Amino acid sequence: MTQPRIGGPPSLKRTSLQVLQDAVPFGVLHPDKPRHFRDMVRVTVNNAGKLKYAWDILNHGVCDGCSLGPYGLKDNVIPGTHLCTTRLNLLSVNTADGFTEDTVKDVAALRAMSNEELQNLGRIPFPLLRRRGEPGFKRVSWDDALALAGGVLKQTDPERVAWFITSRGITNETYYAFQKAARLFGSRHIDICARLCHAASVFGLADTLGVGAPTCSLKDLIGGDLVVLWGTNLANNQPVSMKYLHYAKQAGTRIIVVNPHMEPGLLRYWVPSVPQSALFGTQLADDFFPVAIGGDIAFMNGVMKVLLEKDALHKDFVSQHTSGLEDARALLNAMTWEDLERDAGLPRAEFERFAGIYAQAQSCVFVYSMGLTQHRFGVENVRSLATLALMRGNVGKEKTGILPIRGHSGVQGGSECGVDPAKFCSGEKITEESAAKWSAWWGKKIPSTAGMALPDQVEAIARGEMDVLYHCGGNLLETMPDHAFIKETLQKPKLRIHQDVVLNTSTLLDADVVLVLPAMTRYEQPGGGTSTNTERRIRFSPEIPGPRIAEAWPEWKIPVELVKRAMPDGEKFFPWKDTQDIRDEMEKYVTLYKGIGGIRKEGDWVQWGGERLFADWKFDRFPDGKARLLVQALPHSPIPEGAFKLTTRRGKQFNSMLSGTTDPLHGNARRNTVLMAAQDATRLSLHEGDAVMLRSPTGELVCTVRLARCKPGTLQVYWPEGNVLLPRVVDPISQEPDYNTHVVVEPVKG
Repeated sequence: MTQPRIGGPPSLKRTSLQVLQDAVPFGVLHPDKPRHFRDMVRVTVNNAGKLKYAWDILNHGVCDGCSLGPYGLKDNVIPGTHLCTTRLNLLSVNTADGFTEDTVKDVAALRAMSNEELQNLGRIPFPLLRRRGEPGFKRVSWDDALALAGGVLKQTDPERVAWFITSRGITNETYYAFQKAARLFGSRHIDICARLCHAASVFGLADTLGVGAPTCSLKDLIGGDLVVLWGTNLANNQPVSMKYLHYAKQAGTRIIVVNPHMEPGLLRYWVPSVPQSALFGTQLADDFFPVAIGGDIAFMNGVMKVLLEKDALHKDFVSQHTSGLEDARALLNAMTWEDLERDAGLPRAEFERFAGIYAQAQSCVFVYSMGLTQHRFGVENVRSLATLALMRGNVGKEKTGILPIRGHSGVQGGSECGVDPAKFCSGEKITEESAAKWSAWWGKKIPSTAGMALPDQVEAIARGEMDVLYHCGGNLLETMPDHAFIKETLQKPKLRIHQDVVLNTSTLLDADVVLVLPAMTRYEQPGGGTSTNTERRIRFSPEIPGPRIAEAWPEWKIPVELVKRAMPDGEKFFPWKDTQDIRDEMEKYVTLYKGIGGIRKEGDWVQWGGERLFADWKFDRFPDGKARLLVQALPHSPIPEGAFKLTTRRGKQFNSMLSGTTDPLHGNARRNTVLMAAQDATRLSLHEGDAVMLRSPTGELVCTVRLARCKPGTLQVYWPEGNVLLPRVVDPISQEPDYNTHVVVEPVKG
């Protein structure tokens, strides 16, 4: 593999054992390696009988896995095949038959199943109804289901209705229809699963750059001087991205990882569609900076402090295209190295080493994810990263940018298409003026003040202030912190609606009335649909001919038909026959998505904002046309003496849809594993495989110790199992939950 162009030899060295393992083809001696070809065989067996349909989905549909969203087996950057095991594992959701009515007659038995087992039951075949106290679900007709739900909504104050939508397989047309239906009904409380992952990015990037979106394209990952992976684990969560990093390494790009744990998949990865990599793997990370959990702002501030001391800023860019330098300088000068080292968990020499490499780079892309955003200071984390990028002019140019990489297919388009309690489509803030404009376009007065974000919706339900929860996909029971609280809360509504393709554990919770409505996948949707990937590229995914669930409806149609029955003259507000009609309306009103009306066939796409935002280094959302340098104060997070900082990790989990029992990138660690530094285990007289009890102020969890390359004093557990330990703490700006806490560790005897 080509040596990095800058920074000297990699600081990460392979041990003699790793060199021996590397020499054996297909990584068969590596414990931390996915078995791609074995998994392909398993997927083929699982889809036996529908192989042609499965192949057509793979070959023609836009991926419903992660946010990179290849179309068919291609993308717009790298030639060759683009396919990952996440997408393959989701195939069975798309090709499964429906279960029978007998399957859901005993909810008690279903509650003993895991999400994976519930998914394996098959697709939801027809509308289902269950009232509190009844032993199981019964089949109902669509007319009866919509009459029941519409009748409840008619009698309910719109202020007492909460609307939540997820993103797996959801198209932009569905997002637009969902929020339009909710707002025309009179509801303000509309939110999306992005609240739980990248809400902090939207606020933090908007505060510094003026636009809360990725600034670059995926092609910018390849061929620049430096890529920094900060608080992200691409190998687990966006595995197709490893192909980009493989070619980046071939082009001489240096890769730095900043994380509390050195993920094995970021050290070395086997890209199955690249023969050389499939055989012997690709060495990826050159350097690793093990920042403490919650210590990112301290580390970034220290790096910026060094850049100022070394006079290593991009002077022309900073002076002409940013504001706030002197305030930033004053804040950084006031910070002591003692405080920065303590909070970051790293010595000053490591700040200087990172700054030295960064200063050499003429181009750099920062890729980050929930390691930065899922904190009570997530917005401050993102502001800091953006400020670090701005100090070296790393936006708007080729091979530069800030990429808050999304985890879920199409989620980038959710809020852009209006699923946001505080914004209309295109990120337009809700005001009297903007609401009047949308009211005129839609022909009915809609709410003109912001509604509640998801965490506040949940708290309102707990207080008895919400009567209806419309739950389009997803699983709040498994994704929200404080599992016991959310379980109790979800059982309080008078009506809880689940629109989905398969059952999950939240579907089985009580409520006065639970209504389960069967939806089509994106590949079944008549007229096709569009989704927006993590680089702002809107792609068309065609309808794929094949078997169908007879009573499943298009996702967009369900909330529309429900609201029609709850509103006088509801029919006139939704003159749509298919998704093309919706796209034509979006073309008129969604300014960010100009061109969507012309996206009609496989391969069609448009990228809003172009390849790179701020290509002319003008930041037009600010009156002076300049980006903001915003240095953040240190968010001290003291923990009790003897406690560990704990964070949650995703592993084999994906989008609350795939919940395998083991993590192939961590020696097939099971889901009850806690990752711990060897020196911490020695200090506690613990060994690999020992059982321990983790106790937090919120809950407790029994885990099995696995020694890993973790920051000493920190632990990692798998999500969603670890959510029982998490308190209900949110970022006050973005309302994104904090998925970190502190715990004490106790050996389990016997």
